[in-house]
Amino acid sequence: MQDYRFLIIIFAMAIVSYMPRVVPALFISKVKMNPFVKRFLDMIPYTAMTALVFPGIFYSVPNNNLATIVGTICAIVFSFIRVPLSLVVVLSVIAVLVVQTFS
Repeated sequence: MQDYRFLIIIFAMAIVSYMPRVVPALFISKVKMNPFVKRFLDMIPYTAMTALVFPGIFYSVPNNNLATIVGTICAIVFSFIRVPLSLVVVLSVIAVLVVQTFS
C-alpha cells in the first residue's frame, strides 16, 4: 500500500512540473514576436549557462589563481577562433595542467 502512495505522489509531481513547460509551448507558436524580443529570448540559455559555469572556474583549481586565469583565457581564445567545444575543453585542461606542473 505504501509503495502505491509514493508512485501516485511521484506521478502527480511529474504532471505538475510538466504543465508549466507544455502550456506556454502550445501557445507561443501562435504569438508574433518582435525580432528584438525573439533575439533576446534566444540568448537566455547562453547567459544562464555562463552565469552558472563562470563562477565555478575560479574555484576549480584551489590555491592556484594563475592556472585558472590561463585556463579561462585559453578557453575564451579557442572559442573565438571557433575550435570545436570538446577540443576547447581538452586544450584548456591541458593548459591548466601545464601551468600547475611548472608553477
